[in-house]
Amino acid sequence: MTKQQAIKLLKEKYLSNMKEDSELFVGVELEFPIVETNGNKTNIEVTKNLFRTLANLSDFEVEKIDDDQNPIQLIHCSSKDRILFELSYNTIEFAFERARSINEVAKRFEAYLKIIQPILQENNHEIQGHGIHPLWQENDNSPVKIERYKMLMAFLALNGTGMKTHSYPSYGAFICGNQVQLDVSRDNYLRIINAFNKIEAAKAYLFSNSEFTAEAWDTKIARDIFWEESLHGYYKENVGVYPKDYQSEEEFFNNLARTAIFTATREGKSYYFKPIRVEYYLDQKEITAYTADGNEKIINPVKEDLKQHRSYQFQDLTARGTVEFRSVCTQPLETTFAPIAFELGLFVELEKLENFFEDSSFFKNEEQDYRKLRKKYSKKILSKEEKEAIQSFSKDLLDIAKAGLMKRGYKEEKFLIITKELD
Repeated sequence: MTKQQAIKLLKEKYLSNMKEDSELFVGVELEFPIVETNGNKTNIEVTKNLFRTLANLSDFEVEKIDDDQNPIQLIHCSSKDRILFELSYNTIEFAFERARSINEVAKRFEAYLKIIQPILQENNHEIQGHGIHPLWQENDNSPVKIERYKMLMAFLALNGTGMKTHSYPSYGAFICGNQVQLDVSRDNYLRIINAFNKIEAAKAYLFSNSEFTAEAWDTKIARDIFWEESLHGYYKENVGVYPKDYQSEEEFFNNLARTAIFTATREGKSYYFKPIRVEYYLDQKEITAYTADGNEKIINPVKEDLKQHRSYQFQDLTARGTVEFRSVCTQPLETTFAPIAFELGLFVELEKLENFFEDSSFFKNEEQDYRKLRKKYSKKILSKEEKEAIQSFSKDLLDIAKAGLMKRGYKEEKFLIITKELD
């Protein structure tokens, strides 16, 4: 099986659902820790009970249950939004149905919080806005009892791969993100990916919210390290920032072929194995794979397995004809929609953004390694020069984003609340 065939399968997966010049929709996903308000560990009986209570309301239907028959994913009957546990019973996710404006999403989010917070508060719990669960160390971080989550946790704890990982394989149970997907077309997806890849330093500065006190990591975005130094980052192409601009679709898909595949399904069962680059996957004669419970099985790779491919870059092309922006930590509740407004505004003003980069002093003074720039500007303490450089760059981007939001005419610029210093 040649690399070209692997690339062909990736193109089928990622390019086939793109629409040309379709109306722009906003797809928002928000993850939050559920926190015990007296500083004790999250009681997962309380969180499971929240889902049971919601399931009894006429507005919601149960979409998925765990092995113990607890509801773990609900769908709102009229909006089709989903409320679910993300990997552990300590994290709640709101996956909103695509909407025409941020206002619609924000309104529905408020409505859900009005129902959910009082239910949790009866038992001294609440949803809070942190990129890392403040009581991660005390919590029961075991996965939600469904095969896929158990398999994912087991994969991240896999030994003997030769990679030196951090010592928190269950990090998925306590990190939380703020994500948005926007519709792209064959004409603009590469431009979008290139442009947004360039602004990761500013996003790191403006929206960092996941310091990790258990380690001496000099970063306000520990989420990056959790991803990069786990088995998800076994191949560095698989996670984070793209190191450079892409000149062509071929170059992009060549890079995507270097990302990892580490799961496959056989007879309805999920298996994981040591990561293999997509470009070499179908050349394997056989693969030693494991179930969530650690049972070993020899599997033979098949083309269908590539349909399950997922990479975890910060600008992620999805099979839905969207680019998903994944680099932002969960924000404090009152600024939940600030990064989404920022990304949407810049997306609308793509050309203006590209022109801005041409003249931007930020890139004239910095080496153009976007990975290093994100690391540099997420440090806990910046020098005076660094601060001035990133504040000026961020301020210019915010002006472009605001113009983009105003152009849309939905008054979404009101969500652009920035709490970081810009002067």
